[in-house]
Amino acid sequence: MKIEGREYRTIWFENNVIKIIDQTKLPHQFIIKELKTIKDAINAIKVMEVRGAPLIGGTAAYGLALAVQENNDSEFIEKSAKDLIQSRPTAINLNWAVDRMMKKLSGINSDQILDIALNEAKEICDEDEKFCENIGINGLKIIEEIYNKKKDTVNILTHCNAGWLATINWGTATSPIYHAHKKGIPVHVWVDETRPRNQGANLTSYELNEEEIPNTIIADNTGGILMQRGEVDMCIVGTDRTLSNGDVCNKIGTYLKALAAHDNNVPFYVALPSSTIDWDTKYAKDIPIEERNSEELSHIEGIDENNKIKKILIYPNKSKAMNLAFDVTPAKYVTGLITERGIAEASFDGLKKLFK
Repeated sequence: MKIEGREYRTIWFENNVIKIIDQTKLPHQFIIKELKTIKDAINAIKVMEVRGAPLIGGTAAYGLALAVQENNDSEFIEKSAKDLIQSRPTAINLNWAVDRMMKKLSGINSDQILDIALNEAKEICDEDEKFCENIGINGLKIIEEIYNKKKDTVNILTHCNAGWLATINWGTATSPIYHAHKKGIPVHVWVDETRPRNQGANLTSYELNEEEIPNTIIADNTGGILMQRGEVDMCIVGTDRTLSNGDVCNKIGTYLKALAAHDNNVPFYVALPSSTIDWDTKYAKDIPIEERNSEELSHIEGIDENNKIKKILIYPNKSKAMNLAFDVTPAKYVTGLITERGIAEASFDGLKKLFK
């Protein structure tokens, strides 16, 4: 996708380093950062210089390639794999990518191992890009149906950032939007601000602006009244982990959007590549829900009068804050799961029909 008219992917390997777009600086500064060691890759995931389940998976894959480049001793690579998995617990793509890389590298001699690691990491990223493109093609059908009935702008509400900045390219929730826009269907996106890190305001709106797609940032709690007024035609969100029964773990606040959509008969879709499906965890209560630093709530970042990024305290000094990063939306509130293979019912049977 584009930034200032130039096409980018979110991650690539060049001159023996990983290159990423530092998302902690967006939308105020566009900075390409180099990751030179496995520790750099782990830190980038932890501090959210890269974020979004598919991109975290891609970064982990390339991170293991960096580990091999740094020291191809098997013990060092195994420890690097464990450290990567611990860097962020909720997004299943992280485990998936690390497991896939380790299976590929198992038993490989030292002369071949770096090339194999780099090729597999690139394949993981290329595959995700294709999956996300197909998600857009499949989701486009839903937007087309709404437009053909309405014959007017299709208003779509999304939560957090499930755009191309959260993947390798195209995005998950945004991919159908981008495909609709390219086809000439008029769309407008209600962008949830998505506290506490404001990924909607800082990232989703930013990338939609770059693609010249009309969008409006709203406070997280505004979606309900917009649905009551009939100003939302559909919701599309992403997911960090979807269980085989169709339950969806995504950015905190997704569950409340699903409840509002259900109460107002607004279709609620979840877009995801198959790498985000957790086939092993049976119950939502067993998903590890990340609790992040309370400073993400108590402080906020912005540009000051000198065009410098500044963090300020917005809470009383003595106040405590709880910062759960994700919630779980039960499958019964999900209209459908938009995947690279088609649209599935949010259920075990629905997913198994597509992924046998």
